[in-house]
Amino acid sequence: MKNEKGFTLIEMLIVLMVISVLLLIVIPNITKHNGMINNKGCAAFVNTVQAQVKAYEMENNKIPTVQELIDGKYIKSDKCPNGHSIQINSDGEVSESGT
Repeated sequence: MKNEKGFTLIEMLIVLMVISVLLLIVIPNITKHNGMINNKGCAAFVNTVQAQVKAYEMENNKIPTVQELIDGKYIKSDKCPNGHSIQINSDGEVSESGT
């Protein structure tokens, strides 16, 4: 019985503890970076919609509403990756509405 190969209970507990500590370090960093990525994605989406507003304005000689852009298939949605909506003011400037 002395030649049996395998891990002892203590060795298994140490490995599980190390894995748990690594998970506790990694998971908060992933969620923090996810929020930053969504915010940067929203800034890029606003720039894209701004270009589509200019394209619509050139074709139709008026500043569109968000719904007109969606209906005309210039954009698919009025939602940023972070869930916020976009809005277009009377001058044709696109911004994130915040909620």
